[in-house]
Amino acid sequence: MDDQPKISIIFPAYNEARSILGTLQEAVQYLEKRKLSYEIIVSADGTDGTREIVAELSKTNPRIQGIGSPERRGKGKGIRNAVAMASGKWIGFSDADNKTPITELDKFIPLLEKGTEVVIGSRGSRQSLIENPQPLYRRVGAKGFAVFMHIITGLWGFVDTQCGFKFFQADIAHDLFSRQQIDGYMFDVEILYLAKKEGYRIEQVPIRWRDDGDSRLQLLSGNIRNVWDVISIRFRNYSPSAIKVSQEKILTP
Repeated sequence: MDDQPKISIIFPAYNEARSILGTLQEAVQYLEKRKLSYEIIVSADGTDGTREIVAELSKTNPRIQGIGSPERRGKGKGIRNAVAMASGKWIGFSDADNKTPITELDKFIPLLEKGTEVVIGSRGSRQSLIENPQPLYRRVGAKGFAVFMHIITGLWGFVDTQCGFKFFQADIAHDLFSRQQIDGYMFDVEILYLAKKEGYRIEQVPIRWRDDGDSRLQLLSGNIRNVWDVISIRFRNYSPSAIKVSQEKILTP
């Protein structure tokens, strides 16, 4: 009997006690309605009781588990740690504040079923539905930063690198996140940079998205760090892909 869950969903969180219960209830309802075997990992930093809420839920639903620390270690690190312990055939993450409804996964499943390595949500497509946009100053800043990011990394084909709704085949997720190094928000850029470098198929899917007005990014210090992280992606020495090494061994006489 195969006990491996079909999907592992990671919810990175930083002080999300107000929203995490509703997010998890919606996710469980969605997954069980579609009869998808699952595990949910909440990677929660902070001191507002988010991990304690998750621990209580896990007593009645052991498919939910929580990890994390009182210190804020970064979204990239939180997801990296969660991917390392994830066991699903598909592994992905969604924001704990439910900016993207879990029902958007309906658009991803057919692509994952046919073996697409990386499927990412995009808020920049004409078919995307933005129910509550970010403030104008944030949208203008994001466009300017995107130009800089694309010049440095060469990721010109990606309209939206930062959408927090991304899913992977399990072996691809483990490969990418085992080599990913950035702890902060630019881990998304790093993951796509590595995936493109390895030649993985990446599908961009228009999604429904809503801003909740609760940005955790510190405008000055946070953006300075983001600039530095993007530059570092271009010049880091990444370890070789374990998948590529494995394939080469198979092909070698």
